[in-house]
Amino acid sequence: MPIVAAQDGYEIDTDNSRLDLNAIHEFLKTAYWSEGIPRDIVQRSIDHSLCFGLYAKDGDQAGFARAVTDRATFAYLGDVFVLPTHQGRGLGKWLVEAVLSHPDVKGLRRLMLATRDAHGLYARFGFTTPEPGRLMEVRVPNAYRR
Repeated sequence: MPIVAAQDGYEIDTDNSRLDLNAIHEFLKTAYWSEGIPRDIVQRSIDHSLCFGLYAKDGDQAGFARAVTDRATFAYLGDVFVLPTHQGRGLGKWLVEAVLSHPDVKGLRRLMLATRDAHGLYARFGFTTPEPGRLMEVRVPNAYRR
């Protein structure tokens, strides 16, 4: 089992076989960035990402994050969350630390993410607002609802 870190009875690892797809989907389908996302899309995103499961002492899913990366120059950090019953313990910060210190992410030339409300959390890890006029995107809100 590829355990990345352990503290205070919690574990973070990258073993996708431990991920509780139901718990992850239940959270993501109501999150502001992925509202209504179908379960099969969550599964596909997990299958094609470097995933980090956060687990409680009893082995239950307590949080999740994933990096979409080429493992050489670029990574996009997405779907970072800690379930409400486990919040307030610094686990979100610890989870981001685990992702950013993973050998397949650490030292990459560019790391990106999108957030509406966690700028303070990510700023402590060096994330900044991109230079205006530099980044572009094709955005298709709720494309999976077609």
